[in-house]
Order: sequence, then structure tokens, then C-alpha cells
Amino acid sequence: MGSEAEITGPLLAASGGGAEAEPEAVPPWREQVTARGLAVSAVLGVLFCLITHKLNLTVGIIPSLNVAAGLLGYFLVRTWTAALERLGVVSKPFTKQENTVIQTCVVACYGLAFSGGFGSYILAMDQKTYELIGPDYPGNRAVDVKNPSLGWMIGFMFVVSFLGLFSLVALRKVMVIDYKLTYPSGTATAMLINSFHTTTGAELADKQVRCLGKYLSISFIWNCFKWFFSGVGNSCGFDNFPSLGLEAFKNTFYFDFSPTYIGCGLICPHIVNCSTLLGAIISWGFLWPYISTKAGNWYPANLGSNDFKGLYGYKVFISVAVILGDGLYNLIKIIYATSKEIMSARAKQGRLPLVQVQDDDEGSKLSAEKKHLNETFIKDSIPPWLAGSGYVGLAAISTATVPMIFPQIKWYLVLSAYVVAPLLAFCNSYGAGLTDWNLASTYGKIGLFIFAAWVGQNGGVIAGLAACGVMMSIVATASDLMQDFKTGYLTLSSPRSMFVSQLIGTALGCVIAPLTFWLYWSAFDIGNPDGAFKAPYAVIFREMSILGVEGLSALPQHCLAICSFFFIASLVINLLRDVTPKNVSRFIPIPMAMAIPFYIGAYFAIDMFVGTVILFVWERVNRKECDDFAGAVASGLICGDGIWTVPSAILSILRIDPPICMYFKPSLTS
Repeated sequence: MGSEAEITGPLLAASGGGAEAEPEAVPPWREQVTARGLAVSAVLGVLFCLITHKLNLTVGIIPSLNVAAGLLGYFLVRTWTAALERLGVVSKPFTKQENTVIQTCVVACYGLAFSGGFGSYILAMDQKTYELIGPDYPGNRAVDVKNPSLGWMIGFMFVVSFLGLFSLVALRKVMVIDYKLTYPSGTATAMLINSFHTTTGAELADKQVRCLGKYLSISFIWNCFKWFFSGVGNSCGFDNFPSLGLEAFKNTFYFDFSPTYIGCGLICPHIVNCSTLLGAIISWGFLWPYISTKAGNWYPANLGSNDFKGLYGYKVFISVAVILGDGLYNLIKIIYATSKEIMSARAKQGRLPLVQVQDDDEGSKLSAEKKHLNETFIKDSIPPWLAGSGYVGLAAISTATVPMIFPQIKWYLVLSAYVVAPLLAFCNSYGAGLTDWNLASTYGKIGLFIFAAWVGQNGGVIAGLAACGVMMSIVATASDLMQDFKTGYLTLSSPRSMFVSQLIGTALGCVIAPLTFWLYWSAFDIGNPDGAFKAPYAVIFREMSILGVEGLSALPQHCLAICSFFFIASLVINLLRDVTPKNVSRFIPIPMAMAIPFYIGAYFAIDMFVGTVILFVWERVNRKECDDFAGAVASGLICGDGIWTVPSAILSILRIDPPICMYFKPSLTS
């Protein structure tokens, strides 16, 4: 699980054959990038950006949609070609290379909805987050405010989002062929796409698409039904159903009938879902009720529910402590693993294998299939001079442009970020290849603290948040690129077509991600801690930036001691997960997953736990059916909820309110 709790892992199990045993014909790279593929990519990019924004603005848990992108791309193009055939129009065959290019383009597009900071560092700059923390809060200054607007957000996306693509593209062979990194999500996606384009795999894919469509429809209709009872405000409807009783409801323990969170529970590993529930029980079941008894002693008793000098401050800072502890541990672990592997490679070969290093004996042992994969991956090379000049040129443009958007961060600070960014991008991409964990947000937080402290009180808060955006964009994009290169390698797709589709997808994302965010921003009350779109990481990121400027003096009473305990506990739990045997470690919770409900509430953890219980029972009853269709069910639930966002936003913009407010209260007693 990556930052903002981004969950990575296969959505659908692969079935059917992989690459052909005999070398097969590979279409030229220009034929792999098609007009119909780009049209489908744009449609799916809009859908997945809507889904990512909704998850980012509600709970911050974002499942990997890579495999869903491959499946829906396959479905839409097959539907397209079937419709043309009925009209007597002959279309080009749909190849697995074109399918891979579509998936790559969609991932590049919706990836910017996460790394673009629309639920984190961009919202942390706005007036609402400033007012939520409080004008009298130490270090929270009115001058450190920059409200979202389409103009500067789209401009910022364009000047920072492309550098990650050029930072590591020259090392694609090192990462995929020489180091043989697995990139689990990329491998799973490739296996699925390969299976689509076999006879048996196509039959299963058709069944999976029908299953996805069925649950997408159910999810959409259910959300439409819920809307009629949701009333005006934030206390009505099924989203506030006290299913576990009114006392439990007061502490956010209730099932809110959310298809999205149930779908996340079906996708995420059992340990992630159980960790979120455990975190909810620890925080909302014990810790917050205990601290609330100290009102009038540890903090003033008459504070509002969202005052950082009271209980709300403990919720935010303890969440930050657990997140930072988890991120720091995994960062150190991955840097150690990366250094160890590089030293091992140098010991064996005498140098970092930037070019193909392979003796004749080893080469002779490679199967014909493996040789065909390697030759295809190397054939359409991307010149190193293009990667280098592209990075330098884009860095120069960004160094000049970013200070125009954020005057608080000087040009030499931006330049210094771009000097170290390729190293961090390499560490993150290597770590993702080993563990499937994308730690882009962790690297972003490190940049946030460093630059906020560097600039100081004269603009350090905005400078830190902007630097976080610069670092996150490069590191996240580079990691996604390598995942997609792994998918392309296993599907015999040209690296050149993959790189072009990444460029096109990133360009689409620079426009689509801000526009779809603006739909939410215009239609809903974003950032309201008592509303549906809490945007939890906006407050957390702004507090981190203030801490970078002010130090620890801003913490409430005893908060530092409690935060230190949870920070150390996060490190110890991660260490135990690594040093204990696998049959024991698989039952040890994940601190990052535990931290999310500390701030948000327990309700979504219950929904996800319902999803994991359904998955657990399904695995026991019919394992094969579960492996084949669980991801399709989850994708349908999530996508249906995401599609409903569009009509819901339109109704909100038109000020059309639901006709009924369903709410619950204790029965009257005599």
C-alpha cells in the first residue's frame, strides 16, 4: 500500500495462456498506437479520474485500477469493432499490443488525479483548510493561502508531470531485463491482457465483462436509489445509517452501504482490510473516547469539534505520526534493498549494467520465447540523448515557471529538487519492482519538510507544499512508467509505443484530472470534516508543512509523547512484519492502513471488512470462480459508484435537492 494509501495489486486474476511459445509477429510501433485506442483511453481516463478523485476526497484509499483499465479497454474496442462489422465496415484486428497501449495511456491519465495532489497538497493551500486549522493557530498564516483554479492547476500539471517520464526511461532495460524486477501489478496486467487474446482467455474475458457490467449497473442504480433519501446536509440517508446502534454511530461505527468501499474490500488483501478495522477500533473505540475525558485538563473543554487545540488536533497529529513512521521504515528498507542489489550487481559484473551484459553461456540457456521478448523490448529503443535532453529542457522550463505560479518557492529551490529527483525516482521504481509499493507520497513528504524548513516563516508553508507536488509528480510518474514497461515487455509491445502512449496519457491527464476535480469542487462541499468529502489529507499535509516551519511547539498538551509512541510503534510493527516467519507476519497489521481511520472514522473500515468477509467466504466456497470474478465484481461496484458522481454533481450544481431526509434518533421515553 502506497501513500494516500494507494493499494496496488491485481484486480482480476489472469487466466489462460501467456506469451506464445513460438515467436509471433509483432506489429510496428506506429500501428500499436491507434486513433480508436486513444479515443477509448480518453473515455476511460475521465471515468478513472472521477473514481480516483472520489476516493481521494473521501477516505484516501485508492485501489490499483491498472487491470480494470486493460479489461475495459478490451471491452470497449471489441464493442467498437463489433458495431462496425454489423455496419459492414472492416476494421483493423484488435491486438494485445493495442490493448496494452490503451491500458498504459489510461494509467498515465488517472495517475495524475493521485499524484497531482487534488486531495492533498493542492487542497492544503486553500482558504477552507486554512480556516479549518484556525487563523490563530501558530504558523497558520493568511498569506500562505492559494485557492484552486483551473488555470494555474492545469499549467502546474503540464510543467511538472512530464519530467518523471524522461528521468528513468534510459534505464528501462536495466530495471526490466538486467535486474529482472517483477513489478507484480505490471506482470498481472500483462498476464491478463495476454489471456484476452487467446481463445479460452477471450471467453473468460467476455464473462468477466458481463459480470463487471452487471455489478456496475447494480452499483449505479443503488446510488440513485440512495440519493432520494439523502436530504439536505450531511446527516440524512443510508450514508448515515446507524446499523450498529446510535451509541456506536456517535463514534463512527456504522455500515454506510457504500459500493465503493465494499469493492475496495474485495480488491485489497485481507490484512489491509483487517488493519483498517483494527485501527478504527484502537482509535475510535478506545483512544479518542479516553482523550475526550481529558477535556478541561489536557485542552480547553469548550472547543469546537474541529479545533486543532482540542481532540481534533490529536486525531490529525497521531495519524501523521503513524504515516511518517510507516513511510520512513519502508523508505529505509527499500533504499537498503536497492543499495544491496546494486552492490551485488557490481560485484558480479564490475559495473552497473547500463547496457546488455550477458555471457554466451547464459544467453544460450535463454528460451526462444525469452529471447523474442528481449529482442522486441530492445528493438525500438528510445535514444538516451532524447531522454537526457528532454529531462534537462523540461527541468529548465519548470524551474522558470513554477516560481511564477508559487512565488514563495525560488527558482534555485526548484532546480535543487530536479537535481536529486532522478535518484529518488530510481529508488521508488526499484522498490515498486521488488514490493509493488509506490512510496511517491513519502518522498513528497520528505521534500515538504525540507523545503518548508528551508524557506522558513516567509512562505515556507506554500513552498513546502509546492515542493511536495514537484517531487511526487516525478517519483510517481517514473514508477508508473516502469510498471507499464514491464507490462509492455511481457505483451511484446514496443517501448516506443509505450512511451508515446505515456506522453499522450500524461497530456490528457493534465487536462482531465483538473477538470474532473473542478466538477467535485463546484458541486460539493469539499473539505468539510463533517461532510461526505472530508479531503482528509488536505489538513494533514498543511499541518506537516506548518510543522516543518514551526517545529513541534504547535502540538497540543501530551500530543508529542503520544505521537512519539505511535511513531515508534509503527516502526516496530513494520520490523516485526519483516523479521517474523511468513506464517506469522501475514497476521501482523500494516501501520499505514491502521492510520487512515484514525482521522477519517470507522465507517469505511467496516464497509471494507464486509468486502473482505465476502471475499473470504467466496474463496472457501469456490476458489476458481472467486479468482476469476472477484475483481470484476469489485471493479463494477467501484465504477458504478464513480459514474453516479456525474449525475449527482449535475443535480448539486443545479441545486436540485433530494426529496426525502431519512435520519434516526432515540425513541422517546416517558
